[in-house]
Amino acid sequence: MTPSDASGAASGAGDNRWSDLDRPPLNAGSLSHALVRPGSLWTSLEIVGSTGSTNSDLAARADALPEGAVLVAEAQSAGRGRLDRRWTAPARSGLFFSVLLKPGDPGTSGGAVPVARWGWLPLLAGVATATALSRAAGVDTALKWPNDLLVTVAGEERKAGGILAERAGENAVVVGIGLNVTLHADELPVPGAGSLALAGAATTDRDPLLRAVLRSLEHWYGEWRTHGGDPVASRLQEAYAAGCTTLGRTVRAELPGDRVLVGEAVALDGDGRLVLATGDGVQQPVGAGDIVHLRPAGPSAPQAPTDPTSE
Repeated sequence: MTPSDASGAASGAGDNRWSDLDRPPLNAGSLSHALVRPGSLWTSLEIVGSTGSTNSDLAARADALPEGAVLVAEAQSAGRGRLDRRWTAPARSGLFFSVLLKPGDPGTSGGAVPVARWGWLPLLAGVATATALSRAAGVDTALKWPNDLLVTVAGEERKAGGILAERAGENAVVVGIGLNVTLHADELPVPGAGSLALAGAATTDRDPLLRAVLRSLEHWYGEWRTHGGDPVASRLQEAYAAGCTTLGRTVRAELPGDRVLVGEAVALDGDGRLVLATGDGVQQPVGAGDIVHLRPAGPSAPQAPTDPTSE
């Protein structure tokens, strides 16, 4: 999983539900009762004290599980983001979970979504999470293309979470979401990280936050599938663009092979790629799979603190 990635020092704490009374464990029974219902997308919800990576665990079982399986870990020892970047956090300090989606299965509601549109899934998860957190926690949560969740701490953008979507077999995708909830300043893995608590969240109770995110994800995924994965008809493209702080900024895209592309991020295209308007008048789309790093460029561009788990 990404910044959504757990610390070795926290691994022992994940085994004792009373090791940190300020960070109570998630209530599996209550969450399952609220989310796993007939007609719901969510078909199972499992919470484990500690694991390496919820994405890896769920992907390994993807063929045996129905769509809608949810795996949550109180701590991760091998959480990761894009390009295998590590993500660390103390046990029970955040939400670290993965969901199994099967957009290629024609037997599920809405029919199969063309593989060419699956690239929208991490962006969809970003919209769903940001929307849920803004409502449930009262925190204005922004999106940094392609997979970061940003909050404002002391007037500057900080990365509080991230998303990692991975193919799991022919028809399935595992989407991992990691979110820092109660991390204190002295617990941050890097100075540029953030958390809901540091952003002044109205609540840091992880149970209602997880319910809100999963319900929002169910809504947006349902809309996307109903419209065959069309980002325009489902209003996903519009919603992502509205919440994306990358758009309108001049950015430096570091590409494989030491190539660099600098330009203003002007739009998202129909495939979810970021369109950069370069100085020579060319509009160049770049895909998430092509990006090694995406950084602000130029003196006027707001600079979020560097986070090695970013992008």
